[in-house]
Amino acid sequence: MFMPRALKVKRPAQGPDHGLNKKSKADQVDCDQSRLQASSQKEESCEDTATRNDTGEHLTESATCESEAQPFSDNAEEEEPVKSFKKSQRWPEPGEPVCVMCGRYGEYICDATDNDVCSLECKANHLLQMGITTGDDVFNVKDNNDDKKTSQPHHPAVNTAANESAYSYREDPFISGLTDEQVERIRLELGIKTEGKDVRRPIIDFEHCGFPSLLSGNLKTAGYEAPTPVQMQMVPVGLTGRDVIASADTGSGKTIAFLLPVVMRALEEAGHGVCSPLALILTPTRELAIQIERQAKELVVKIPNMRTALLVGGMPLPPQLHRLKSSIKIVIATPGRLNEILKQKALQLDKVKVLVVDEVDTMLKMGFQHQVLEVLEHVTEEHQTLLASATIPAGTEELAARLVHDPVRIAIGEKNQPCANIRQILLWVEEPSKKKKLFEILNDNKLFQPPVVVFVDCKLGADLLCEAVAKVTGLTTVAIHSDKTQRERNRILKGLLDGDFEVVISTGVLGRGLDLVNVRLVVNFDMPNTMDEYVHQVGRAGRLGHRGTAITFLNNNNKRLFLEVVKRVKPTGSILPPQLLNSPYLYEQQKRESQKTKMRSDDTMVTKNNLLDIIKRHDRRKKGDCGLVGGIVVLPFEKLWVRFQLLPVTC
Repeated sequence: MFMPRALKVKRPAQGPDHGLNKKSKADQVDCDQSRLQASSQKEESCEDTATRNDTGEHLTESATCESEAQPFSDNAEEEEPVKSFKKSQRWPEPGEPVCVMCGRYGEYICDATDNDVCSLECKANHLLQMGITTGDDVFNVKDNNDDKKTSQPHHPAVNTAANESAYSYREDPFISGLTDEQVERIRLELGIKTEGKDVRRPIIDFEHCGFPSLLSGNLKTAGYEAPTPVQMQMVPVGLTGRDVIASADTGSGKTIAFLLPVVMRALEEAGHGVCSPLALILTPTRELAIQIERQAKELVVKIPNMRTALLVGGMPLPPQLHRLKSSIKIVIATPGRLNEILKQKALQLDKVKVLVVDEVDTMLKMGFQHQVLEVLEHVTEEHQTLLASATIPAGTEELAARLVHDPVRIAIGEKNQPCANIRQILLWVEEPSKKKKLFEILNDNKLFQPPVVVFVDCKLGADLLCEAVAKVTGLTTVAIHSDKTQRERNRILKGLLDGDFEVVISTGVLGRGLDLVNVRLVVNFDMPNTMDEYVHQVGRAGRLGHRGTAITFLNNNNKRLFLEVVKRVKPTGSILPPQLLNSPYLYEQQKRESQKTKMRSDDTMVTKNNLLDIIKRHDRRKKGDCGLVGGIVVLPFEKLWVRFQLLPVTC
């Protein structure tokens, strides 16, 4: 009936089904159905103010059912009893789960709704609030005259209990009725570019997907009224089972674009028991994994047997292992913790049908690439792969292409460019003047819009700058980086979203994927090491169409990026500092690039007209590599980057 969140007691090693997934046992199902349905009928006939007695009955009956299900655990050690009433539960500490009903410590997970509850009392009230009678057939919709409150129009696409008819995406008649010219015009106006065979037409509304009524209701409840451009194109392609490589602006809604195909695939597939999920989502940071799981739970609330598991570092391992012992369908994980669990053989990925790699450009860099490839060794070849990021460089895209089969490539807006909703301000600031300039920005009434996120390049710098800002400006300031505990990081992130902090000094932990919806100003105190990271960090200031401002400090310490800065920022119309445009480093980089372009375009065949020029150019690089032997020019074949024919020359 309950799954404790933390392993406070020892449990016998009698297989994954022992006492942990009681809803899967037939006798428990019958017990719950008979008694809970009787309790539910009593509740419907009474006023809301008289539910206390029925709740007590429900708790007593639930306890009886649990006691009847205990004979098979003769050898079990003594377990800590589940708390019956909320008054017996303590209040949560920062970062701990919270009961959805009373706000106390959410020690247990309700098996019917996958939400956190503190006791049997709150679980019963939670089920009644949701209109749920039992945890097995919740919203397996049937038209019963005696349960009009929970009856919903049956959609043929989903039957989670029997899986009688699998969902298959069919183009809505409205979409099918559009002409090819109209479809291309829609894509052109929305900046949607696609590559691949038989690419599905974009949808205009979520209703065009034919989702089950529950999922459609959850979408609206979560605030997703109309699809964004990336969702319009990626969702129908993903629902058809095609592999996807998607690139879209920061804050464009990529998470929901890949979560909807994941949820629908998990709905149509029957579960494969414990420790065998149907979908796997990989992310580079813990905060992003937590956010994705929260959004996934918003989509599957009230849908039975749609549990998720969060596997990330920085959090206790035993509760995560315990979570996997229930029937999990969707796993959201960081590669390091996932590999740790795979080595313990506590999870099997051979049943995975959908693999998602979010922020794929980071995941395929040297820091994560080996870990990701280790994970993929456990996944069978027969699966759908969805890759997404705001920036996918050419080199990364070539590597990503090896992970997919016959993919559809989707690009929204200008590829690898900063979001158009963000006003970019680049300031030339020497290192000793950076703090003073930051204080001026924080004291400027026109620019300062709390909360402000300030990005720095090192953990010590974050702590020192945090102290300086708090002392000089008096603003509520906090620093976040990877040396802080996960509980502390969760507390800071929640405080940022709730508006508890006016300034947050961060390393790259907040730079990717996070929906910092109330952030309107980002300051890059230290210019990121790559322009891709720059695109992601400034993207924290403009989410889902909102306008934002990003201020970046530049100086000669960033000379390696000068050419890339001009290429990516200048087309947006932002004014670049004259020190950058007149820099000799920029001039040298432009000169080298033009030479490389010219060399690539030159004919590589050596002729009488260009032979001496090639000799002189090559001789400047390394003297003594060429010479005359018997009136014949001798060139070192292995050192010259051209194809040529050796020609006799008279000097």
